[in-house]
Amino acid sequence: MKYPEFYKEVETITLSDSLSNLLGAFESGEIEFSYLDIVKSAGHSCPTVAGAYLSVVKALGFLYPEALPTRGGIKVEFRDSEASGVTGVIANVVENITGATVLRGFKGLGGNHARHSLMCFDAPIQGEIRFTRLDTGAAVETVYNPHSIEPHPQQMLLMQKIMQNWASEEEKAEFAKHWQNRVKAILVDNFSNPDILQLSEPKG
Repeated sequence: MKYPEFYKEVETITLSDSLSNLLGAFESGEIEFSYLDIVKSAGHSCPTVAGAYLSVVKALGFLYPEALPTRGGIKVEFRDSEASGVTGVIANVVENITGATVLRGFKGLGGNHARHSLMCFDAPIQGEIRFTRLDTGAAVETVYNPHSIEPHPQQMLLMQKIMQNWASEEEKAEFAKHWQNRVKAILVDNFSNPDILQLSEPKG
């Protein structure tokens, strides 16, 4: 399986997962997600998937500055509806990493380890996504702005040619390169750029 080398440069996310520990899936219940893991589950790599991944990395780092984040111990709220724009794509990424899901999620064992009802939409929040620790109530909201990293000038023209079935194989390869270069700019080159992702604590 071949993929862009920069995927290996993206910061990984390690969480403590008590359910996986109980069932012997991962030693000590430690589970690690890489950007490659998320790309495989999403089926593609784009600024939206990259932004969702970046949002989780930064939010968990804020909420758990000195400990591993607890998978299944985080509530996630979205300001927009599940069917709005790319919210569903973002939610899938967040769900895969945090374990938070809607009613269809895991119901738990003996009253513990439940993952359902930890995600909701149309929430009355200021940011785009709010992450809340269930144990302490600490919360943080994220706002993602991929527009601060502009696409390559030729990207739109090449996309139009591809959509109209006019593009050569060389042009398709060039488009893919420009597309992934923008993802790299977001996740690697500008990982700590506050213009791309803003964090704020909820007011009130």
